[in-house]
Amino acid sequence: MLKENASRLRAEDAALLVVDIQKRLLPHIANQEAVAAAAVRMIRGASVLKVPILVTEQYPKGIGPTVPAVREAFEPGTFRAIEKMTFSCCATEEIVSALSQIGRSRIIVVGIESHVCVMQTVLDLLALGYAPFVCADAVGSRHDIDREMALERMRHAGAVITTTESALFELLHRAGTPEFIKVLKIVK
Repeated sequence: MLKENASRLRAEDAALLVVDIQKRLLPHIANQEAVAAAAVRMIRGASVLKVPILVTEQYPKGIGPTVPAVREAFEPGTFRAIEKMTFSCCATEEIVSALSQIGRSRIIVVGIESHVCVMQTVLDLLALGYAPFVCADAVGSRHDIDREMALERMRHAGAVITTTESALFELLHRAGTPEFIKVLKIVK
């Protein structure tokens, strides 16, 4: 029997946090289409695997709502975003409370911008005792150097840097299940 390993993802102990993929911010992100597509794959895969999903919006009155592609990745009627004004999601009581209620210790993080809201959230998740997993292909910044430095800093702080495909197959744990077939279609 394998020992518990905090650097491994398990669907029953994971949640997904989608950070600020919004209308007026996404167009300025380097590789914006790839970042959004990877986030959508992660959302769809998490839904198949019944991994709880939280979505945040930074000052939506100014930055706009979550982009349609992300909203449409959810089952009809299930999309809900938590508004925030703080850069770190963990500085907003409603988000901290929602994470606590979900009761999952491994938090998969996707979103923008890598070096601002994503990084500050990940650093605070670590301080709160969570194990953050950052999908490098599903986070972005306006400048590549900011994204690269943020990923490096998060890794050095203790976050696991991964990709959406790697995270999804790790959450699956095995092939040959109905969930595997559904996730395989999502990643292809």
